[in-house]
Amino acid sequence: MIDFSLLPDGGTRWLDGSGEHAEVVLSTRVRLARNVEGFAFTSRARDGERLRVLGQLRDAMPKVESLKGGVILRVDELATPDRQLLHERHLVSRELAGLDGTLAVRTGAALVLADEVSVMVNEEDHLRLQAMRSGFDPLGAFGAATALDDELGRFVPYAWHGEFGFLTACPTNTGTGLRVSVLIHLPGLVLTKEISKVLAGLQQMGLTYRGLYGEGSEVVGNYFQISNQTTLGKSEVELLDQLSRVVRHVVEREEEARHVLLRDAGYIIEDKLWRAYGTLRYARSLTFDEAMNYLSGVRLALSLKLLSSPSVYTLNKLLIHCQAAHVAQYDGRATLSDGDASVARARFVRDALAADVGSHG
Repeated sequence: MIDFSLLPDGGTRWLDGSGEHAEVVLSTRVRLARNVEGFAFTSRARDGERLRVLGQLRDAMPKVESLKGGVILRVDELATPDRQLLHERHLVSRELAGLDGTLAVRTGAALVLADEVSVMVNEEDHLRLQAMRSGFDPLGAFGAATALDDELGRFVPYAWHGEFGFLTACPTNTGTGLRVSVLIHLPGLVLTKEISKVLAGLQQMGLTYRGLYGEGSEVVGNYFQISNQTTLGKSEVELLDQLSRVVRHVVEREEEARHVLLRDAGYIIEDKLWRAYGTLRYARSLTFDEAMNYLSGVRLALSLKLLSSPSVYTLNKLLIHCQAAHVAQYDGRATLSDGDASVARARFVRDALAADVGSHG
C-alpha cells in the first residue's frame, strides 16, 4: 500500500476546513489541460511516446520551483487498491487510475504531487496541471496552477495554435484549457426542493454539475461538483469571474434555504440531524451511501449551530476515509467484502468522532 506519510500533506491539504464559505464549499480545484508539442494525444500515442512525455516532465522537475520536493508515482505500476486510494483522495481521475472498466492503465500514467500542486501525466491530455484549495478560493487555486504552468512551459513545449489557443484532446477544453470546479454541499436546497431550479439555472449559465467524483459519478450525500463546461472563446479571467459569481449566488441560496428549514421545521430538522449524529456515533454497520447521508446531516447540523462538534476538518476527513479503499486500508487489508467494509466503516467513524469529542473536551 502507498505510504501517504511520504507524500506532501498526504495529498489532502484541501481537507483542512479553511477558506471562504468552508461550511458549504468543501474545496476549489483549478485544472489546466496541456499537451506536449510533437506527440500524438494520449489516446493515440504509442507507449514510447507517453514515456517520453513523462521523461520530459521528470527532467524539468528540478528546474520548476512549484514542483521542487515533489514525488512521482507511476500509476501504471501500482496495484488496484493503491490506484483506488489516489482516486478517493481526488488526486487522480478514474481514467488515469484505470478504474472505469473500459481501458487498462496506460503505460506512462503517473501522478506528480508537490506541496501545493499536482500533475496528472498521460490522462486524456498529456498533462493536467492541478491546484486544490480548501473552501471557496478560485483565485488562490488559479494562481498556484498558473504559476506552475508558466514555470513548466519554459522547459516543456506546449501544443499551441495561434487561433485556437492550447490544443487539447477534447474540443471543449481547447482554448485556455481551464476547468474550475467547486465541491459544494447543498442539503438546504435539496430538503426545500429548490435544487432542481438551481441546477437548471447553472446549465443556462454555461456551467455543469456532477457528483462527488466528477463526470459519470452519482450525487450522494447532497454533494455536487459545479464547473465550467467549455473554455474556447473566453479568457481565464472571464471564466473565473463567471463561475465565482454563480457559486456565490448558489451559496446565498443554500444559506437562505437552511434558515427557512430552521424557521419552518425546527423541531423536525433538529430531530433528523441529531438522529444522524447518533447513528454515526454508535452504528455497528454503515454502507457508503448511509455514511454519506448521515455525514451530510451532521455537517448541516454543525452549520446551523445545533452541534458544536465534530469539526469541519473531521467531517471532511470522514468524507474521504469512508470510501472502500480507505476503509480496507484502515482494516489492514487490500480489499473487503461489502459486509466487512460496512462493519469496518462504522468502526472507523465511531473512532474518529470519539477522538474529535475528546479533543474538544
